[in-house]
Amino acid sequence: MKLLTIVAHPREESLTMKVTNRFIEGLQDAGHTVELIDLYRHEFEAALPIADEPEWEAEEQHFSPEVMKEMERMKSADALAFIFPLWWWSMPGIMKGYIDRVWNFGFAYGNNHLHHEHVLWLGLAAADEKKLAKRKYDSMMEHYFNVGLADYCGIPSSAFHLLTETNKVNPQQIDEWLLQVYDLGRNYGK
Repeated sequence: MKLLTIVAHPREESLTMKVTNRFIEGLQDAGHTVELIDLYRHEFEAALPIADEPEWEAEEQHFSPEVMKEMERMKSADALAFIFPLWWWSMPGIMKGYIDRVWNFGFAYGNNHLHHEHVLWLGLAAADEKKLAKRKYDSMMEHYFNVGLADYCGIPSSAFHLLTETNKVNPQQIDEWLLQVYDLGRNYGK
């Protein structure tokens, strides 16, 4: 299976990037091919310009060259993975901008839907599980990613996974997280 893996973190040496690399190793060891989009290094423009605003009455949509290129990347992939730090109970703005611009009307929803069978949303949260459950942030986020995004756009298998307390970094914990995400890659789609 070919996976398009999208990551968002401003620092290349971050835990998010280490997690991404280890997840990709697991995918590759399972025989998958991977294309990585690092939104910060790719310098993806998150703000939606007029060129990418859908024309609601048009039978066919026309978007900017940047978005058309990203849509072609998505078309060439069988499955998706998004890896990001959890900021304000969601993904970073640059990743939300990617969704806004690329998962656009007529491509991901409306008269067409995404063809992907699977998507993984992998977030790294500073909060602990107790804090995430306190106001039901955990279930709200799971619903948003799995239903509000994936199901709405036609992806039947969506998983939201969080690594918690990622601000309390110690070598043993990092090793545990890296093993966990390696296994997520090795078992992707199963």
